[in-house]
Amino acid sequence: MLTFDNVSVRQQDTLILENISFTINQGEVAAIHCGVTSREILFALLTDSYANYSGTIDTANRTLSVFSIRDGLYDRLTVEEYLRFTHTLYESTESLDAILQTVQLTPYRNKRLNRLNLSLVRRVQYAALLLHNRDIYVLEEPDQNVDQETRHLFATVLLQLKQQQKAILLLTSNMESALFVTSTVYRIDHRHLRLLDVDPDEPDTNEDVTPEVIHVRFEKIPTKVNEKIVLLDPPEIDYIESRDGQSILHSQSEQFPSVFTMNELEARLTPYGFFRCHRSYIVNLQRVREVITYTKNSFSLVLDDAAKTTIPLSKTKMAELKTMIGLK
Repeated sequence: MLTFDNVSVRQQDTLILENISFTINQGEVAAIHCGVTSREILFALLTDSYANYSGTIDTANRTLSVFSIRDGLYDRLTVEEYLRFTHTLYESTESLDAILQTVQLTPYRNKRLNRLNLSLVRRVQYAALLLHNRDIYVLEEPDQNVDQETRHLFATVLLQLKQQQKAILLLTSNMESALFVTSTVYRIDHRHLRLLDVDPDEPDTNEDVTPEVIHVRFEKIPTKVNEKIVLLDPPEIDYIESRDGQSILHSQSEQFPSVFTMNELEARLTPYGFFRCHRSYIVNLQRVREVITYTKNSFSLVLDDAAKTTIPLSKTKMAELKTMIGLK
């Protein structure tokens, strides 16, 4: 079991993580979606290479295996030589031939590691995870830049580890990667951690059933990622743009396609402080840092994100915005 209890991290005078709490039990797979800085800090905390924090990190005296995108291999060894070395080092009882088959490396077993492409190198690392036989696995961007076949093999490896009652934590800055392997996805948003509402798609039973209509006020915005439905809280959304007839939600450098039109989103989000600043844009006013005037008829909004995103503000909306924020 892996537990974080009210963990906070400061860098100089800046609070990076605040009161982070979660628990991953044996036989569970969870992912944390976060930016690069938060991901690196979390990984450092779990590998005891970051000591400046408050709160409690508890592994319940369980053994730990880590996967980092910076991990190197013994390039002069062949695939089989490297895995036999790992097999001996970790005193594994697993069948090496079976593991090679699991990650589809049998045809490459006599290839030197420095002759493999990135996807095949990742498969070697996935195979090594199956040999580690640890209780907790912490994986940093394990499927970054790999091909689709390797991604599916990674999911197979995770399933096998889960069936062996391992506790698995995935750290990633890619929401699609998180949702590809688990529906238990946390997100670090402005220093805080929260659990996302994720529902897998239900299969079509082809039954002629008339659904019961229940009228409720739904305060989340649904979007679909990798055959799963992600429900975003309005404050999580930075802005929305219309692109090729599709409404795209932007949230912390991630993009999510919406099933709603811009007009529908405007109606839903206006009560939460969103403003239709342009025919093709809706912005969360809580994210706006500056209003820039280029010419008498040209305006832009600058957001307070790391990229200082600039969004157009139409002339006709400028007067309306001034009224909203109390300017004359």
